[in-house]
Amino acid sequence: MKIKKRGNFYFFIIYKRVSYKCIYKYHYLGGGMEMNNILLVEDDLNLIDGLEYSIQKNGFHVHVARTVEEALTLYENRKYDLLILDLTLPDGTGFDICKRVRQSSVVPIIFLTASDEEVNVVMGLDMGGDDYITKPFKLNELISRIKALLRRTNAFQEETYKLNSNGIRIELLNNRVIKNGRILELTAVEYKLLCLLMKNPNIVLTREKILSKLWDDNGDFVDNNTLSVYIRRLRSKIEEDPNHPRLLLTIRGIGYKWNVIGGNNI
Repeated sequence: MKIKKRGNFYFFIIYKRVSYKCIYKYHYLGGGMEMNNILLVEDDLNLIDGLEYSIQKNGFHVHVARTVEEALTLYENRKYDLLILDLTLPDGTGFDICKRVRQSSVVPIIFLTASDEEVNVVMGLDMGGDDYITKPFKLNELISRIKALLRRTNAFQEETYKLNSNGIRIELLNNRVIKNGRILELTAVEYKLLCLLMKNPNIVLTREKILSKLWDDNGDFVDNNTLSVYIRRLRSKIEEDPNHPRLLLTIRGIGYKWNVIGGNNI
């Protein structure tokens, strides 16, 4: 291995035999860029260096474990955005790691398997794996799968933890509502009511269905009269003209509808 420096860049030139080809890898060690953390669990020394530097070259930070025990120790002490698990390990299998991880996390998992036997593929996916790749494989294929899986995961998290519609954003993790860059002060019932409506865009919700969802923390039921009051108060905070609402519409004799203007619901 040779190391060359140009300015703030360090270039690693690595000569490693992987799939009968010499590969040349470099890694930028400068700061300032946030990288996804990946846990690579592999015991084959002929693969580890090539995999590690290839993944790092593509902008990811990698920790390597060679046993089930080592992998679980690393996992329990760090936050990882994706796991790559070899099936066959000295003290167990990648299935053992997956089973433990899935008890508390939905972190994406890719299995590396030396066989494309259906039983291994099905077992891995059934245990909670998100993808698999069969050895021997091209490094570019693995990188593409990593990137695709992280894109899907990030998109799902964005959709899961935020609601966006009509210039209003709800951040579900911290119970915050923002309109045009300004935080809205809502009561607990107003917040639950707005969430319910925005999760069902352009759908008429009956008063009965809304009432069934608006139990407060003390188990007290919101009745028809108080629902009308909450609707009026919510409109005063989200509508430009509460007397002529465009977002929270009354469907006479039925209930209410969150009206998405211009199809801008995200």
